[in-house]
Amino acid sequence: MLAQEIIRRKRDGHRLTTAEIEDFVLGLTTGSWSEGQAAAMAMAMFLVGMSSDEKVALTLAMTRSGTVMDWSSTDLPGPILDKHSTGGVGDKVSLMLAPIVAACGGFVPMISGRGLGHTGGTLDKLDSIPGYQTAPDTQRLRQTLRASGCAIIGQTSELAPADRRLYGIRDVTATVESVALITASILSKKLAAGLQALVMDVKVGNGAFADSPAMAEELARSLVTVANGAGLPTRAWITDMNQVLGDTCGNALEVQEAVAFLQGSRREPRLLEVTRTLSAELLQLGGLAPDMAQALQQVDRALESGHALEHFARMVSALGGPADFCDRPARYLAAAPAKCVVKAPADGWVTGMATREIGLQVVQLGGGRRMASDTVDARVGMTGFAQIGQRVQAGDPLANVHAASIEAARACADALQTLVHIGNQEPTCTPILIQSIS
Repeated sequence: MLAQEIIRRKRDGHRLTTAEIEDFVLGLTTGSWSEGQAAAMAMAMFLVGMSSDEKVALTLAMTRSGTVMDWSSTDLPGPILDKHSTGGVGDKVSLMLAPIVAACGGFVPMISGRGLGHTGGTLDKLDSIPGYQTAPDTQRLRQTLRASGCAIIGQTSELAPADRRLYGIRDVTATVESVALITASILSKKLAAGLQALVMDVKVGNGAFADSPAMAEELARSLVTVANGAGLPTRAWITDMNQVLGDTCGNALEVQEAVAFLQGSRREPRLLEVTRTLSAELLQLGGLAPDMAQALQQVDRALESGHALEHFARMVSALGGPADFCDRPARYLAAAPAKCVVKAPADGWVTGMATREIGLQVVQLGGGRRMASDTVDARVGMTGFAQIGQRVQAGDPLANVHAASIEAARACADALQTLVHIGNQEPTCTPILIQSIS
């Protein structure tokens, strides 16, 4: 097939056949489609859109562009399950969900990513644990999954290579926002991981990629429809991202919060609600619980018994981290040398947050990347965030800044005073769980 003819058909509004889509993906993988041709196709897909059948075909072709994991030889005594989030500020749910599901009998080979823009990356968080390997070889991945029931790692070069090339093209052609291409990008990697069920956390709000309810619902429905059409049972929750999730943001600080959550010493209510619900959805989807009520009971038992914490500790150790990490996380996680308290400028209620800008403040401190080559400072970030709806008096702490220098800490604290909004009237709080899509 001629690449230019396939591009022309899509440009003119025609539905592409499976063979045409497979030719495009093969061209991405082998290089037989030029950068200009691939960019033109991405733009045509962005402007014209894609039908559900086209999105399924694109997702499956990208999945098959590389290795598809087969867990049958590992003889795991439970379903292969996973969760994916579209990203937010303070979103450390994966760090708790994976060991919770493992403690309930599931196996979670979670392919995660690094920070992107204002959103933190799960791999950057785990990099703060000394020795932890986010890129193990296949043998170690299988050993870790069998030993601990979960392994949170990065995408290997063999998984969905067409997606890596297409994402790079989208990044420089203003087509990142295409719901069809986002859907194929996310799901091709999940299908390549050999999953049997998936739960999606689609964030919406001023700290999310999808800043409007309409966009979040469109993306959630696309993901669920295409995943199920590709043979992967999937449900999605649209969840609120109009404030920091939990009470920390920053890599090592979020790992500390996750360990405290699993230990039971600190569980911020919104973080607990979304983690319990997504974990329970996955247990039900994977056939480990007959209904949501019993699934939630299993999640609670995994937390209260300490079994989820044990599975997290086993994962850290199996992937090269300290064997006693969960006993003494503060010993291993580097602390920032400077700290500054953000004080409420007036009496009132916390009525809102500029969540995206708060995430960018973490990047400004060094906790994220401006360029792909940047080194991340795992120590920096914020803790003790006040929650929307909380009553404060002038001088009360709204958050604590952890920084590499006192000057950076003070500059961030000054900025946060304008990013956490104080009002005279008690606000109506948005629930963390907004809508279920199945």
